[in-house]
Amino acid sequence: MIHATLIGFMSGLSLIVAIGAQNAFVLRQGLRRSHVFAVALTCALSDAILIGLGVFGSARITEVFPSLLPVMRWGGAAFLTVYGLRAAVAAWRGQGHLEAAQAGAQSLRAALFTCLALTWLNPHVYLDTVVLLGAISADFPTARPAFAVGAVLASFSFFFSLGYGARYLAPVFARPTAWRVLDGGIAVVMWSIALGLVRGA
Repeated sequence: MIHATLIGFMSGLSLIVAIGAQNAFVLRQGLRRSHVFAVALTCALSDAILIGLGVFGSARITEVFPSLLPVMRWGGAAFLTVYGLRAAVAAWRGQGHLEAAQAGAQSLRAALFTCLALTWLNPHVYLDTVVLLGAISADFPTARPAFAVGAVLASFSFFFSLGYGARYLAPVFARPTAWRVLDGGIAVVMWSIALGLVRGA
């Protein structure tokens, strides 16, 4: 159970840590100290719903269509390999950057609307949470709840750390070296998970 929770945590964190539009928005809110709790909670709860669909929904689907599991497994391994390669290239080139838009203050309603749009209208979110985490969780058929808990904890930990730690993270990630270390770590974790999927095939 602990092993499944740890793998779920590492898998969820590796997929979510890459800076994208959603994370940049959370960081911006954190820098401006504007609706940080509400925005972080919205992102984390959205992830929790999608993770649940991926971990438990994919199990039901693969029971009905058993041939779908190998497709998910190999497809997930291929995507993670490419994802890891991109992170490795970024680490090698040292071209990481983060743009936290300095827009005017938003109302709570506007901030939550933007947050929900960046989350639910982003196809990569479904790929990461529903497809990839669903495929990885197949390695723990009797410990799916523990895996899901780990992935959800990763999401909550990341978004609240990003939101409330933004003022400390911004200066750090202004340095190219920090991005190279982050991208290199992401590459290693992605390839490790992909290897695990292939070995379990």
